[in-house]
Amino acid sequence: MSDARRKAEHIRHLLETERDTIHENTVHMNRERYDAIERFDSYEAARTEARAIKEDAIANLPDLLDQVRESVEANGGTVYLADDDEDANRYIESVMDEKDAESLVKSKSMTTEELELNDHLEAAGFEVFETDLGEFVIQVAGEAPSHLVGPSLHKSTAEIAELFNGHFDLDEPLETAEELTNFARDYLLDKIVEADVGMTGANFVLAESGSIVIVTNEGNARKCAVTPDTHVAVAGVEKLLPSVEQLTPFTELIARAATGQDFPQYISMFSPPVDSPALNFDSDAPLSEAEGDRNFHLVLVDNGRLDMREDDQLRETLYCIRCGACANTCANFQHVGGHAFGGETYTGGIATGWEAGIYGTETAGEFNDLCTGCSRCVTACPVKIDIPWINTVVRDRVNRGENTELDWLVDGLTPDEEEGGIDLQKRFFGNFETVAKLGSATAPLSNWVAQAGPVRDLMERTVGIDSRRDLPSFERTTLRKWFDARGGSAVADAEREAVLYADPYTNYVQVERGKAAVRTLEALGVRVHIPDVTESGRAPLSQGMISTADARASEVYGALVEHVDAGRDVVVVEPSDLAMFRSEYEKLLPERSHERLSDASYEVFEYVYGLLENGADPEALADGRGREIAYHSHCQQRTLGLEAYTEAVLNDRNFDVVTSDAECCGMAGSFGYKTEYYELSMDVGADLRDEFAGHHDREKVASGTSCLEQLDAVFDDGTRHPIELIAPDRS
Repeated sequence: MSDARRKAEHIRHLLETERDTIHENTVHMNRERYDAIERFDSYEAARTEARAIKEDAIANLPDLLDQVRESVEANGGTVYLADDDEDANRYIESVMDEKDAESLVKSKSMTTEELELNDHLEAAGFEVFETDLGEFVIQVAGEAPSHLVGPSLHKSTAEIAELFNGHFDLDEPLETAEELTNFARDYLLDKIVEADVGMTGANFVLAESGSIVIVTNEGNARKCAVTPDTHVAVAGVEKLLPSVEQLTPFTELIARAATGQDFPQYISMFSPPVDSPALNFDSDAPLSEAEGDRNFHLVLVDNGRLDMREDDQLRETLYCIRCGACANTCANFQHVGGHAFGGETYTGGIATGWEAGIYGTETAGEFNDLCTGCSRCVTACPVKIDIPWINTVVRDRVNRGENTELDWLVDGLTPDEEEGGIDLQKRFFGNFETVAKLGSATAPLSNWVAQAGPVRDLMERTVGIDSRRDLPSFERTTLRKWFDARGGSAVADAEREAVLYADPYTNYVQVERGKAAVRTLEALGVRVHIPDVTESGRAPLSQGMISTADARASEVYGALVEHVDAGRDVVVVEPSDLAMFRSEYEKLLPERSHERLSDASYEVFEYVYGLLENGADPEALADGRGREIAYHSHCQQRTLGLEAYTEAVLNDRNFDVVTSDAECCGMAGSFGYKTEYYELSMDVGADLRDEFAGHHDREKVASGTSCLEQLDAVFDDGTRHPIELIAPDRS
């Protein structure tokens, strides 16, 4: 079975078995997160502060490790720095042996999942009980967590009831969530009382005081920490903060980001070993007369983290506070969960960084393509990690590690900057501009040939383009040809001049939206230029072809800088290209070059709105006269905070607008074309279809190329770019 078919079948299985529950839960938490942020006026300030604290903490990590060792030892505890999983497990087993322990109770800890600690201890003859409800469920089920925060988020109440009823010897079957919770609470409380050793994770470790901070919505972590007389806390070295003074922004952010709560149920801070007497449940003596010492072991885990700290591209991963917001806001994750969008341990967008740093790029490459670079996670992350960039970097590294049988054929012959090793599918989509040029030059014959059944079958077998997906139709007359044929701009003299950036789709496929943009700008008194500029690098970047994207960025800047120098604005129709100029070019161009191009570039409706606000005549644009439309904003347009401009202009021109709340349409550039992801893409698109179901009579419009293609796939009545609605009559 091919890798693509294997992935497709796995995704299909999860869509059938886990999709409904994971979707309900993640969408709910994501909606709650939005509401919580809306209530928190200092959200951006807290994010900025938290980011700065994590940057400093990771930069000073060696000093913090020395400091926390001194602090914990001064408190009477022990610190062990484990090199890797085997080292950590061996040490924890030695603690169990020294204690002559038989059982251990644990609160939730993704780091111990990473270590596969439970399997190790059980193989050594110890009993291990997860006391977090979600972890307890998947321990009983023998499954891996599907989410950083909600390990059993993929299971419904009915499924958990069936699991418990089949696993435990019960007097009466369990049915409701309350019954399941009460049973688990009573069952686990007995295990906590009987346990010899208690284990917790740590959300934060404070170097100055040797304190650990645990943020939970259940009381089990406190019980595990203080009920047995031996407490083992396990945490990655990245959890270190200098002191309690740095804690505030994280306590303000973590619950809001994770579950949409203003505050978690419990924020527990311990400086172990704690002073409270050890508990002896077999004794009737009061606690004041209790005897026995408490023991504390802080196991700090490296397991690749110190190498990640030295990796300029993966270092950001260490800023992660494990809130799961990147998963909750990700449309693909909302539909398949972490059992597809995840690796050995970690799930969601940030999982690529963790899995690559801990297990290697091969493991991360198994699920990395599920990140489409939509960027919705960027504003969701409470510490401003550029998660799409981490995914792109790892994809690039995976590409460089691959070798294909066709390397000899493509090496040196393709119009990109990549070495051999990239699979043909990625190379094809990464060079879309070349495909578009050829398709346009030979249209309409190229369109007819591409639609032929045998050709579609060949494309599916060779480059993995799903035969169920409609292909773009290339125009023989490109936007640039049309513009030159009309003699350039219809506005000869104007105070304001602008370059319309003709991306490959606007130039070769959706030419009408380019024409509409020209007419709109001219109607508002702008002299328009359409120079011959290469594609932005978005296509190769989406395939992890960073060298090619870097070259394209330099070419684009070289072609546009003379216009910027001349005082011309750069107007962009496709939001993903504007995102390149404003975001990704920061990593691909010198700082000053990026700033100049970013500052001069505008999304087309952002620009139109600015013109109208500065005195341009709105009557020069088409009047909607109450025309009803259903509008979907491009995901990267939303991340840039630009969707409001489109809505404002359309409302001003008397259009009746209903706007989608869907995070992503599911098409995501090449993603929806690929055989292994087609069904997932359409399932995500169904959310948009369902959202607009009550507005079936409205005209469907969208700002992005991919969005228009997906809307065309799920609706039968055609779609348009909103610039086509406000453009004056053709001229």
